[in-house]
Amino acid sequence: MGRPREFSDEAAVEAAMKVFWEKGYEATTTQDLCAATGLGRGSLYNAFGSKHHLYEQALRHYAATRAEAQLQSLAEPGSVKDRLRDLMIGVIDADMEDPGRRGCLALNAAGEAGGRTGAVPGLVRRQFDDLEQAIHRLVLVGQAAGELPAGRPALQVARAFQSAYYGLRVLAKVTDDRDALLDVVEGAVALL
Repeated sequence: MGRPREFSDEAAVEAAMKVFWEKGYEATTTQDLCAATGLGRGSLYNAFGSKHHLYEQALRHYAATRAEAQLQSLAEPGSVKDRLRDLMIGVIDADMEDPGRRGCLALNAAGEAGGRTGAVPGLVRRQFDDLEQAIHRLVLVGQAAGELPAGRPALQVARAFQSAYYGLRVLAKVTDDRDALLDVVEGAVALL
């Protein structure tokens, strides 16, 4: 009879997520994952199968925690412009307070070779689609209420805003100029 598992899958996935987020998939070693999770190599592979499968689990966990919290913030009361502005300012604050300047794990995954294999492209696409749909719903609400001009298709407006959002996430990884990042926010909101 084998020994019972003495660790939490969720805690291990959270720890692995942080390593992948900090270092990226390619640079993360099995030893990094063992050190972060407290698991031996055999236990890690028995529990998660492979480094790539653990990466997929980490992306799912990120979507269910960090990305979901952002989507929930868009559902809060307030004007459409204020909610979208708050979304962007929130990520500026989070990114600038993060000493590792990790940015968005899904966006990071999209830019790595490991992000184009297995289930990863679908997991990343799902996060992008979920944000697009949330922004699209807000734009429709804003157009119906007269807060936003109705002259452009709502989906086009949402996609343009989302593009600015992801561009902001990349810029926040490499600049300390908060005013420049706020200019991106105000420019994106003005174009709604």
